[in-house]
Amino acid sequence: MELWPWLTAALLLLLLLVQLSRAARFYAKISLYCALCLCVSAVAAVVCLLRHGGRTVENMSIISWFVRSFKYLYGLRFDVKGRQRLWADRPCVIVSNHQSILDMMGLMEILPPRCVQIAKRELLFTGSVGLIMYLGGVFFINRQRSSTAMSVMADVGELMTRENVPIVPVVYSSFSSFYNPRTKLFTSGTIKVEVLDAIPTSGLTAGDIPELMDTCHRAMRSAFLRLSKPHQENGAAPEPAAQPAQ
Repeated sequence: MELWPWLTAALLLLLLLVQLSRAARFYAKISLYCALCLCVSAVAAVVCLLRHGGRTVENMSIISWFVRSFKYLYGLRFDVKGRQRLWADRPCVIVSNHQSILDMMGLMEILPPRCVQIAKRELLFTGSVGLIMYLGGVFFINRQRSSTAMSVMADVGELMTRENVPIVPVVYSSFSSFYNPRTKLFTSGTIKVEVLDAIPTSGLTAGDIPELMDTCHRAMRSAFLRLSKPHQENGAAPEPAAQPAQ
């Protein structure tokens, strides 16, 4: 029995569902996004190995170039404000708000050179995606073992207080006007990105870190609500969950 007619019919049915069903379009775009991440990561890994020969933060510029190309396929635009605050000639800790699997595209839009990222350890075992993150110098935290995660974060906190490294908050506006898993919405749209003024840590000690984090959260929440207000369709904007990027 010929297989091609059945495959053709299945493909046509899938295309019809995508055209008629909002949920089908949503899942098709999510599936394509995941497939792109796997395929592009495999290609980028080869380029990184040929260029730098192994694990180094220098590979992140190559990874960033590949990921930034996703926005053209999905019709997304990033309106970035304050980018120059990340290019100052000094080390810093970048903290950004987390919303969905699309965050990666936003992060790559503003990523400065030699930025070391922190990610959950589970991502290391996601095939080519985990491989390219490893090659990019990402530090992986085992969230199931709190002692390991706290050790890494303690190192970050110690660096902040010892070297008086400033915190630079990066805030992305709400995705809800074009991406909403609850309502199966996934269309094109514009994401506003704002790099806030650096929050100094000079003169602070480890005991000041909770208050420092609260200051950072309040600044990010205020910016998030301001950036997201024109895009909200119903109700209040969700809370921005902050996570360290550098």
